[in-house]
Amino acid sequence: MRVARYRRYGPPDVVELADVGKPIPKHDEVLVRVHATTVCATDAAIRRGDNGLLRLMLGILKPRRPVVGGVEFSGQVVEVGAGVTRFQVGDLIFGIPGLQGGAHAEYLCTPESGAIHIKPANMSLEEAACVACGGITALLFLRLANVTPGQEVLIYGASGAVGVFAVQLAKHSGARVTAVCSASNQDLVKSLGADAVVDYVTEDFAARGEVYDVVVDAVGKSGFARGVRALKPGGAYVLIGGPYLPGPRRLWASLTGAAKVVGPFSSRSAISSAGLAAEMAVLSQMIEAGELRTIIGRSFPFAQIAEAHAYADSGHKVGNAVVVFER
Repeated sequence: MRVARYRRYGPPDVVELADVGKPIPKHDEVLVRVHATTVCATDAAIRRGDNGLLRLMLGILKPRRPVVGGVEFSGQVVEVGAGVTRFQVGDLIFGIPGLQGGAHAEYLCTPESGAIHIKPANMSLEEAACVACGGITALLFLRLANVTPGQEVLIYGASGAVGVFAVQLAKHSGARVTAVCSASNQDLVKSLGADAVVDYVTEDFAARGEVYDVVVDAVGKSGFARGVRALKPGGAYVLIGGPYLPGPRRLWASLTGAAKVVGPFSSRSAISSAGLAAEMAVLSQMIEAGELRTIIGRSFPFAQIAEAHAYADSGHKVGNAVVVFER
């Protein structure tokens, strides 16, 4: 089978196509023929080697073994392990393959108990491939921030893969949403439910004099000091993307109660495989009810996956960069 992998950290051209053996499902696994996947911010960051913690896991100077990226997918079940009961051959599914990724491949094996679910009936396979990573991330972090009806919520990076879900989920929670993005994407975020839009190119959201119950940074670029300045006392600052290790100011804000800081190391941010599967079910129900949709910024054939990485690196990715296997 074909895979996209890299043997060293660096720019998009380190990504190479290769032929490897097709995996065999274990007792509790399903074998999926991948139809579509994405190149998300996580894929791009791992490939660049930006994150020191991930380098410790994968290899300091270079990956210890070739990395096959891909943290979300859609496809068809083509084989099941002897102990599998949730899925059968022919099912169209979507989800997250596991902690190690691996969706940048024609086939993948994943546990039936993992973060996978039957594809929503009202979505194409390409659309479904974009749901899991951004959708679950936004759902979990907004839940940690305890977004409630009537609150004022600002979302920085509202037109990205996580941001588009954060806007919709915050609105679904009954909040009034201010989206921060470029002027070219304001119509998009308004169509997702944003009540107000701030163009980050021409305006500093923290200098407008407005304050919010929750500030969500979906891309790690809002700046902690600016985010807290735009918060009501004791409000929640949600850091989804960007530098994760807490600095002195972040710790001080948490200790003094100036802000409730929600990040990847929040005590409740970990979730089990069963929990992830339950969240996939929640997202699927919302999609089929017409309450949630995803956005595809650009679509690439698998042979051009390095170009999808370049798009993810551009800093101007709208929604998702989808990669489709052509057969």
